Amino acid sequence: MESMDNEFIKKEGQIFPGKTYVEELLKPVFNDQRDYLFHVMFDIHRAHVIMLEEQKIIKRDDAKRMLEGINKAAKTDTAFLTYDPQFEDLFFMMEAKIAVEIGEELAGKIHMGRSRNDMGVAMYRIVLREHLLQLLGNCYQLGEGLLEKAEQHKETYMTAYTHTQPAQPTTLGHYFLAIYDVLMRDIQRVWSAYETVNQSPLGAAALSTTGFPISRTRTCELLGFDKIIENSYDSIAGADYLIEAATTLMTCMVNTGRWIQDFLLHVSREFGSFIVADAYVQISSIMPQKRNPVSVEHSRALASSSYGDALAAIQMIHNTPFGDIVDTEDDLQPHLYRAFAKANRVMKIMYAVVKTLKVNEEYLKVMSQKSCITITELADTLTRNYEIPFRKAHSIASTISKKTIQTQKELYDWKVEDINSMIKDMADVTLSEEEWKKIISSEHFVEVRRIQGGPNPLEVKRMTEDRKFSLEKCLKEYQQNVGKIARTRQQLIEFTL
Repeated sequence: MESMDNEFIKKEGQIFPGKTYVEELLKPVFNDQRDYLFHVMFDIHRAHVIMLEEQKIIKRDDAKRMLEGINKAAKTDTAFLTYDPQFEDLFFMMEAKIAVEIGEELAGKIHMGRSRNDMGVAMYRIVLREHLLQLLGNCYQLGEGLLEKAEQHKETYMTAYTHTQPAQPTTLGHYFLAIYDVLMRDIQRVWSAYETVNQSPLGAAALSTTGFPISRTRTCELLGFDKIIENSYDSIAGADYLIEAATTLMTCMVNTGRWIQDFLLHVSREFGSFIVADAYVQISSIMPQKRNPVSVEHSRALASSSYGDALAAIQMIHNTPFGDIVDTEDDLQPHLYRAFAKANRVMKIMYAVVKTLKVNEEYLKVMSQKSCITITELADTLTRNYEIPFRKAHSIASTISKKTIQTQKELYDWKVEDINSMIKDMADVTLSEEEWKKIISSEHFVEVRRIQGGPNPLEVKRMTEDRKFSLEKCLKEYQQNVGKIARTRQQLIEFTL
C-alpha cells in the first residue's frame, strides 16, 4: 500500500501545485480568466497606473513606460494562451509579459497600492456590467417587438384563460401588452442590479485600503463606475452585487418562461392560434407533416438553464464567510456569465419568433365565442339593465351556462326565447333579441370593458401609444449609458501622459 502511495505522490509531485490540482482546477480557472477577464484586467492596469502618476506616487516617465508595456501585453492573442505551470494564473502570466517589455522592477511597481482582492472584484463587476447592459439591449428589442404586435392586434379577439380554462374574451393586443409590462418590470430590476454592480471596489486593496496616497475616486472615474463602495471591507467582503444580479436574472427567466409556455400551447395543432415562421420550425425526420416549434422549445429550455446557473451562483454564496473567499471568485463567476449568455439567447430567439409570428385571427375569434366565456355579460346585463342583485344575476348566468354545457351547446345556439324561458323561473325579466346578441358577442364583451387597463381596442391603443413613448425615452437613456461606457473605455485605452 505504501509503495502505491509513493507512486501516486511521485506522479503528483510534492510541491504546490500537484498534478491533479493543475488539471482539475488551475487549467479550467485559467481558461475562464482568459475567456472572460482578459480585457478588463488590462483596463484596470491602465487606470491604476494613470492614477498613481497623477497622485505623484510614480514618476511620469515610469508611468509612460508602464502604459506602453501594458498596451503591448494587451495585444496578446488569447487564442494561443494556455496554462503554464510556472505561473499561478493568468494575472501572473500577464505580469510577466509586461515585465518582458519594461523590466521586472518597473512591472512590479504597477501593483503598488492595490491587491489581487480589490482588482479581482473590480474585474468581476466590470464583466457583469457588460452582461447586464447586453441583456438590457436584448430586452428592449423584444419589448419593441411585443408593442408592435400589440398595436397590430388590438382588435384580434381571443380567449383568455384562468386556471388553464377558457375564462373571458380579450384581445391579442391586450395579452401582448401584459407580457410587455412584465418585461418592463424585469428591465427595471436589471437596471437596479446594474446600479448595484457598477460601483468601484478599487483602493480597498486587501480589505483595509493602503498607506499610499491613492485616489479611489479617480480609478472609479477612469473605469466608468458610477461611484465607489466607500467601506473598504464591504468592497471585498460584500457579495450582494452577485446575488442581486442572479436573482434579477432568475426573475426575468421565470417570467419569460411562463409566456413562452403559452406560445407552445398556441402553436399546437389543437390550439392553432399562432403560426411560427418557417425559419424557426423544424420538420420531423420521419413525420413530414410535423412543424416542430424548436425555436420556442429551445428558448424555454434555455430560460430554465439560465435560471439554474444563476441559482447555482447564489447557492455557492450561501453560508460563506464574510470576506475574501474563492467561492465568490473563480468558481462562481462562470455560472453567472453562462446564465447571462443563455438569457440573451432567449431574448434574441423570442424576438425573432414574435417579429415573424403569424396569427390565425379568424380561428381565435371563433374560439372567443365558445365555452360560455361571454356569460359574465349576462349577469352584468341583468344587474345593469334590470336591477337584479349581482349575486342573483350570477346564479342565473351559472344556471344557463350549466344547461348549455349539459346539452353540448354554445351560447349562440340558444334562441332568446329559450333563454327567457329559463330566466322566468328565477326573475321577472325578458331579454330582447338585441340584448342577447350583445351578450353572446365577444366583440361587445371587449367593447364595454373600456375601464383603464381593459381590453377595449381604444384603451389598448392608448396603452400601446403610452408605452411606445416611454420606451423611446428608455432606449435613449440606455444608448447614452452604453455610449458613455464605450467612450470611457476608449479614452482609457488611448490615454497618454
